[in-house]
Amino acid sequence: MRIPAHSVCTAIRDDIVAGVHVRGGRLTEEVLARRYGVSRVPVREALRTLEAEGFVVTRRHAGACVAEPTEQEAADLLEMRMLLEPLGAARAAQRRTEAHLKVLRGLVRLGQERARRGHSEDLRSLGGWFHETLAQASCSPSLTAMLTQLRHKIAWMYTVEASPSPAESWAEHGAIVDAVARGDGERARAVTALHAERATGAHRLRFPGGAERVRTSQHAVNMSGLRH
Repeated sequence: MRIPAHSVCTAIRDDIVAGVHVRGGRLTEEVLARRYGVSRVPVREALRTLEAEGFVVTRRHAGACVAEPTEQEAADLLEMRMLLEPLGAARAAQRRTEAHLKVLRGLVRLGQERARRGHSEDLRSLGGWFHETLAQASCSPSLTAMLTQLRHKIAWMYTVEASPSPAESWAEHGAIVDAVARGDGERARAVTALHAERATGAHRLRFPGGAERVRTSQHAVNMSGLRH
């Protein structure tokens, strides 16, 4: 049975994010095909996709290699996310379905419960599922794909410090869902922008030379009316 290229692409991408394939390391079709138990054809297709996404570069005399993004490129990703996540939330307020709301509310309940009990190991995955569902609720496949790609690349380039106040973070998630449920696009955008701004400060670059905390956006965020 032929394994589809997108499955191979996902496996290689996940291994790049996890550090199995190191930054700058060569990615030979033969070795990858052996590792993932496939022919070289889906590997070749996967590498082309990953190059378009920025995870892979092609170098003369070396072939496909894991990319080595600069600090500026990494910082740009966080800024892009701070622009696109609020847009996605605003669209979700207008386009979400009841099924989206049910999942979002369930994730908020779980997150708030885990935060109260101090189960920090669960909160990161729950947060990822929340933002993935919020993006899907925008009912914009292109925007959802861009946000998904951003999350993968940010996870590859950054470690994230645990929130000192997880209950407050999940209260912000709840406020986003409330705005989305009411169809209030402007409030959904504003609360999500505040949430993204705060989250950015917890990111630290993984690679050498990136130990400094990433600076948050210089754009002021209107805090009034976002805490209730």
